[in-house]
Amino acid sequence: MPLALCCVSHSPLLDLPGPEPELVADIEAALGTAADFVRAFDPELVVTFAPDHYNGFFYRTMPAFCVGTAASGVGDYGTHAGPLDVPAQAAGELAEALLESGIDVAVSVAMDVDHGTVQPLQRLLGSATARPVVPIFVNSVAVPLGPLRRARALGAAVGAHLATLDKRVLVIGSGGLSHDPPVPRLATASGRVRERLVHGGTMTAEQRTARQTAVVRAACEFASGRGDLRALNPDWDKRFLDLLDRGELDAFDHWDNSSITEEAGNSAHEVRTWIAAFAALAQQGPYRTTVRYYRAAPALIAGFAVRTAVAETDGGADAPRRTQ
Repeated sequence: MPLALCCVSHSPLLDLPGPEPELVADIEAALGTAADFVRAFDPELVVTFAPDHYNGFFYRTMPAFCVGTAASGVGDYGTHAGPLDVPAQAAGELAEALLESGIDVAVSVAMDVDHGTVQPLQRLLGSATARPVVPIFVNSVAVPLGPLRRARALGAAVGAHLATLDKRVLVIGSGGLSHDPPVPRLATASGRVRERLVHGGTMTAEQRTARQTAVVRAACEFASGRGDLRALNPDWDKRFLDLLDRGELDAFDHWDNSSITEEAGNSAHEVRTWIAAFAALAQQGPYRTTVRYYRAAPALIAGFAVRTAVAETDGGADAPRRTQ
């Protein structure tokens, strides 16, 4: 059965005060076109590759990859709070297939997911629970990080398994591109921040409000040219997108983690989710990207991109091309 793909950047700032209305409207239009693509494909199952921002995974045990057989949104930045519709049997069978193929993947029967997973589901499907979804966590923040070739191998193994299902499956990659938001780092954290990075725990409403306020403040400073966050890198973003559009996924095997950080920021490592998603689609053979959108958006602290794609042999699930 066919696979279709939609990869999107995410930003909690889309739903918070600060970004100029023209920017939000432009990005929302691109996301709306991608949502039209998803509706036309009408998926029976969704598989997401997404990072976490120390809301569900912590240094006490930090897997490179994890499949959730049950999952709940933590409700950060106003996103869905509560259970997702995760088909436990399908998720378990996927995890078994990945292990059999040589991918060392963890399994969670109580995965907590944040806006990185939930925001794309809400934007593309209307709600986080609109369709059955299997969430796959891809560590993109907590060092040490594996090489990009492992994300590609993960995606290829997922795609090989999905090809055996008698279902229309939408693959989502969530994250990136160049950005360096104020995410705490274990090497420099201390006190309560370090304790949370290691052991986690449920955040209070006051703590979530304080985190949200800090992110909004950092975004306002960054958009005005102040602060110490690393600048966006549209040239790097476009090189990345061009390789995806041309189907040259093996080129990422030679990208170095330290170079990614230096050129595009600490959180640019979220492109692992895109590479995994495209590698899953590529298991069907050559593909074509349809919706193409990119905009450097300092007010969102993100190089914001949208891509949809289908196999070259698939005549359906198309959408008007939008390039920017």
